[in-house]
Amino acid sequence: AVGPDGTVYFGRRERKFYAVGPNGKELWAFKTGAWVDSSAAVGADGTLYFGSWDGNLYALGPGGTKRWQFQTGGEVVSSPAIGNEGRIVCGSHDGKLYCRRPDGTKAWAFATGGPIISSPAIGADGAIYFTSLDGCFYALEPGGALRWRLRTGGITGSSPVIGADGTLYLGLNYGLWAISPDGKKKWDHGGGYPVQTTALAAADNSVCFTS
Repeated sequence: AVGPDGTVYFGRRERKFYAVGPNGKELWAFKTGAWVDSSAAVGADGTLYFGSWDGNLYALGPGGTKRWQFQTGGEVVSSPAIGNEGRIVCGSHDGKLYCRRPDGTKAWAFATGGPIISSPAIGADGAIYFTSLDGCFYALEPGGALRWRLRTGGITGSSPVIGADGTLYLGLNYGLWAISPDGKKKWDHGGGYPVQTTALAAADNSVCFTS
């Protein structure tokens, strides 16, 4: 993730999370209890949110000082997203999507039937979209209530992406699906090959992905 001043933030499997300045020099490193595969989300005040295989969702200040950490019930490889009122949404291997307030207190948690390794996407109306390894694609209201659930018949680790017209694009283990905001499948591009990367939706409603 890149901050407003050009600082680059990233984690590594050496149990550290780094900040590197625009000139390529390391500014600081924060040690975690396990690998960091999660990408960071940068809050409006510069707070950095990311997960680790140690099961924690971390919040760091721009200078690398820890503001808080929250222990989930499983590894956190899902990258957090920031939604309404600056709330942080993140999935865990324990099968729950967690929502924390900017001060680290609990807003809500939503349980699925399998681990969550994909990163959530947040729509213009605050709706939260994510997948679970239970084979379902979920849409939640901003307050955490279920809006709809679509059984895909496939398992995916890819993250959903939202197009300019609100269409949702999701990679599965047999192709790419396009899904309307109300949870109905619009079309699929099959071929029988897994799509495990996150797609790129362009302004003209075209979509690019790898298989």
